[in-house]
Amino acid sequence: MVESLLKKRKHRANRFKTKKTAFNYLVSLVYQSTNQSMSRSVKAAVIGAGVAGLCAARELRREGHRVVVFEKADRIGGLWYYDPRVESDPLGIDPNRETVHSSLYLSLRTNLPRQMMSFLDYPFAKRETGDPRAFPSHEEVLRFLDKFADDFGLIELVRFNSEVVRVERVEEKENEWSVEWRTRGSDSVSREVFDAVVVCTGNQSEPQLTAVAGIEKWPGYQIHSHNYRVPEPFKDQIVVIIGYGPSGYEISRGIATEAKQVHIATKIPNVRVTQLENHKNIWLHMMIEHVCEDGKVVFQDGSFVYADTILYCTGYNYRYPFLETNGIVTVEENRVGPLFKHVFPPRLAPWLSFIGVAYKDIGFPLRDLQSKWVARVLSGKVLLPNEEEMAASTEEHYRQMEENGVPKRFTHALYPNGNEYHNWILGQIGLPPQEWRWNLLAELIKSSLIAMNEGYRDEWDEDYWDSVIKPLVNEDEAKRDF
Repeated sequence: MVESLLKKRKHRANRFKTKKTAFNYLVSLVYQSTNQSMSRSVKAAVIGAGVAGLCAARELRREGHRVVVFEKADRIGGLWYYDPRVESDPLGIDPNRETVHSSLYLSLRTNLPRQMMSFLDYPFAKRETGDPRAFPSHEEVLRFLDKFADDFGLIELVRFNSEVVRVERVEEKENEWSVEWRTRGSDSVSREVFDAVVVCTGNQSEPQLTAVAGIEKWPGYQIHSHNYRVPEPFKDQIVVIIGYGPSGYEISRGIATEAKQVHIATKIPNVRVTQLENHKNIWLHMMIEHVCEDGKVVFQDGSFVYADTILYCTGYNYRYPFLETNGIVTVEENRVGPLFKHVFPPRLAPWLSFIGVAYKDIGFPLRDLQSKWVARVLSGKVLLPNEEEMAASTEEHYRQMEENGVPKRFTHALYPNGNEYHNWILGQIGLPPQEWRWNLLAELIKSSLIAMNEGYRDEWDEDYWDSVIKPLVNEDEAKRDF
C-alpha cells in the first residue's frame, strides 16, 4: 500500500520547491496511510471563538476529537466583531480598566482581497445582499465567519460568556490540563479537565506604547489605536499619530476627514517633512524627539507642532494571563516561547498549542493550516519531531535572528518567508502548495505599497484574478486529501 501511495503522489511532490519539503510531504502521506487505525480521540479545550478558535474547533471535530470552545463574549468573531465601546483608559495601560477585546474601527475594510482571506476549502464568496467589493467591510467578514460557523455546526461547541481565568497541568501529568473559567455575572469559578488545550485568544487586545520623552507633563489627550472607533471626536484638532503601519496608514486617512491637521511620526529611514500627495492636511515626519508642557511636539527632524492629541498606532503585546506553565512558556518582548514552528512548546507538545501567534502573513489561511496540523498531530496521524529536535529547531531560529540583527519582538513575523512556512505545514499534513496565494500577495504589494496607490482596493481587477485563480483552486481541491 505504501509503495502504491508513493507512486500515486510522486508527481505532487514535484510541485514543492525543495527536495526536503517534498520528502516531508511524501513521508507525511505514508505515515497517514499506515496509521489511520491508530487514530486517537482527545478531549480538547479551545480558548477563544475568533478566526483561530473557529478553525481549530472545526479541524479538531473533523478529526474526531471532543471539543469545547470557551468564549468570554456573547458571540463568535473575536477581533471581527465591532464593539463601539472603548476602554475606560484610552491608552490601555491601567490594569483596573474596563477592557474591550475588539480593536476594530467603524470604517475598516480588509487590506487583502477576499480570495486571500478564504480558508483552504471554504471560499469567502460574495453574498447576494452583502458587500460585493473585493476588499469588503469588517461587517462582511463577520458575516462570513457566522456562515462558516453555521455550516460546520460550531456554535453548539461554544460556551459563551465564559472567561478562562486559569489553565495549568494537573499535577505535572503530561496530557491532563485543568481549565478554570468564570461565567459573566457570576463570581464563582468552574473547573474542568481536558487532554489538550489550544490557545486561540488573538494578539491585538493589549496595547503597546512607545516611550516619548516628556510625555508625563504633556497636557494633551493620548489614545491608543485599540480605542479608536470614529473620527468625529477629533474634529478641528491637530493630531499626531505615532506609527505608520497598516493601522497608522488607515486611521490617519480617516481622522483627516475631521481633523484640522494630521502629523504622522514614522521610523521610515531618511524621511523628510512631507505633505502627502492628495491630502492637504496630512504630513509625514521623523519620530518624536520630545514633547513639552505647552503642548509642543518636536520631531527628530527639528519640525514641531502644537498638538491636541497623540494617537499611538504602535502595536500590541502578547499576553496570556490565564496560562500557568511554571516558566516553561514565557513571553518576553513579544517572543512567546519556546514554540516549535510558532505553535507547539517542545516540552508540552502536543497537549498545549497556540494558533495565530505568527503574524505578517495571510492570516485566515495561516490559522486554517495551523489548525489542521494541530488536529492531526493530536489524532496521531501526523508525527512531531521529538522534544530535543523541536527545541533545537526553535533555538536555531533564534540564533539566525540574532545573527541577522532581527530584534526579538519580530520572532513570530513570517514575512518574507511565509510561503516557505505554509509549504512546510502543507507538506506535514499531505497537501500541495498553494502558490497562487503568494502570486496574488506579490501583486498586491506591488500595486499598494510599491506604487503607493491608495486606491488599489477599488482599482483591483477582481475578474482577472478570479480567472487566474479558479483553475488553480479547482486543481488543488481535486488533489486534496482530508
